Parts: sequence; C-alpha cells; structure tokens
Amino acid sequence: MTGIILASHGGLAEGVKQSAGMVFGPQEDLVAVTLLPEDGPDKFREKLLAAVESLSNKDEVIFLVDLLGGTPFNQSSAILNGHEDKWAIVTGLSLPMLITALGERMGDENISAHDMAKNILGPSREGVTVMPESLEPAPVAAAAAAAAPEAMGAIPEGTVLGDGHIKYVLARVDSRLLHGQVATSWTKSVKPDRIIVVSDAVAKDELRKGLITKAAPPGVKAHVVPLKKIIEVEKDPRFGATKAMLLFENPQDALAVIKAGVSIKQLNIGSMAHSVGKVLVNKVISMDQKDVDTFKELKKLGISFDVRKVPADAADNLDALIKKAEDGLK
Repeated sequence: MTGIILASHGGLAEGVKQSAGMVFGPQEDLVAVTLLPEDGPDKFREKLLAAVESLSNKDEVIFLVDLLGGTPFNQSSAILNGHEDKWAIVTGLSLPMLITALGERMGDENISAHDMAKNILGPSREGVTVMPESLEPAPVAAAAAAAAPEAMGAIPEGTVLGDGHIKYVLARVDSRLLHGQVATSWTKSVKPDRIIVVSDAVAKDELRKGLITKAAPPGVKAHVVPLKKIIEVEKDPRFGATKAMLLFENPQDALAVIKAGVSIKQLNIGSMAHSVGKVLVNKVISMDQKDVDTFKELKKLGISFDVRKVPADAADNLDALIKKAEDGLK
C-alpha cells in the first residue's frame, strides 16, 4: 500500500486528515506533518523522515503538500532526491485531493505513488470552481508567457533597456531564501519580474538551485547567482527594464555586494536562523557578533532597515535587536 504523507504550514494537514476520516474512517499509512512557527527547515525535515519511517511500505510514498515553494515543499523535495523512481510530490493539498488519493488506494491497494499522483491531478484541479461562472478567467495564450528571453545572453552586449539601471524592488536577508512567505506575500507586495538569490554557496549546490527555480510564483523567473554576478548585473544596461527581488542568506553577503557597488538602499530583514553561538533576538532572527558588526557597518554606509517577515507585520527596531544581541553575547 502506498504511504501518504500530508505536509503543511500549521494545522492544515491535520485538519484535512481529520476531515477525510469522516468520509473513509481511520486510514493506515496516512500521516500528517505540520510546520510549527518554532520549527526551522532542519526540524521539519526530521519530522518528515520520522513520518516516512512510520509507514509500513517505504518503497512507495506520495507527499501531498500545501504550497509550492514553502518549507514543507522544499524539505519534501530534498527527501525525494534519490527516490524519484518510486516517490512523488503533489502540491495544493486539499480535501478533494486527499479523498481522491484515498479512493485510488482503496480501489487498487497496489497502486504506485506515481500512478496515484497522475490520477489525482485532474479531480483535484476540477475541485476548484468559482460562482458565478462569469468570473472564470479566459484562457491565456502560453506564448505570451514566453515573450521574455531566458537570459540576457540573448540580447547583444551594449544594448540599453529602459534607463539602463536594474531596479531592486526588495533586497531581503532570509536564511530560508525563497519560500512560501516570499513567493506569495512579498511577491504580491513589491511585484518583481525576477527573483535573484545571491549566494556563492547556493550557486554551487545544484539541488538547492533546482528547488529555488521551481519555487518561483507564476509570471516571475527565479535565478541563483554568485556574488560576483550581481555585481556585473548592476553595471549591465541590458537589465534596465528589470524589477528584481534580491534574496541573501545572511547580511555578510549583502554587505559584500553593497561595498562592491550594488545600489541597495534598504534591506528587509526577514529571518536569520538560530545556531550555536547566536542569540535569539525575536521569534525568527538570531545574531552573533559577526552579524552585529555587519549591521553596524551597513548602517555606516547609509543602509536603512525594514525588519519584518511579511508585509502585514509591524516593523521591528533593528537598533533594539542589536542591543539585545550584544547583551546576550556578553
């Protein structure tokens, strides 16, 4: 029997499982895994691995995940690596999706995860309707989405687009990089046409690069580049019509490119993961002495700061957080 793992932010997975139980009753090899506010990516991955271990059949596993690009999706994708021949992931977790999956499994106890994934896509999509029907959008030509070139290499060097200067609609420090909050809330708020992850480490990691490019929301391209590349892009007039969201894993990378001439005026501080030697200064930000020194240097360069996870949050005061870190590091 194919094992089914439901993965979501908060209690959605548990709620969908409970609701499906009202239709089918208790089910074996059906596990809900929830991402709590205090969980980091590594902690959530441990939960997923424990869920896999609890299944009676670990050869055939399907992950039904809430949000493309969120931590549940990213960590499920990481676990999928090496098991693609037997395991599968489907995003958009909903009650119709799980009911269809359980119905498939009950109809054929030996159905594979791949066949289950293919069979539940249609009914799951058909479960999304709108009333009145006049609100249904007209079909959009696929060719329109492909109008922009895949890379600036398709445009001759020296070509000036727009005013010849790339626009940074958001520059964010977030140790999780491109995840659900960024792909949804921030993208809708600042409306970039490109999301650029700037990291030497991630640029060398093909798995992480692949996950990031897949996590981009519709209509927005995602790229992963080393620090030197964004410095080159800053001077390239072919990016003059580009509105970019920059994502940095840490403030040190942001400082490095700013000192090299990248014209960032404000940094959004989203999350900085806790680790040994760091002080937790609010629910999602931890700092060590290196971080404190980096922020002080950024301030001297005239950089302003917007400290919040999502646009709807009230902004924290960075000076107060730095003071809390310094007190904790004494």
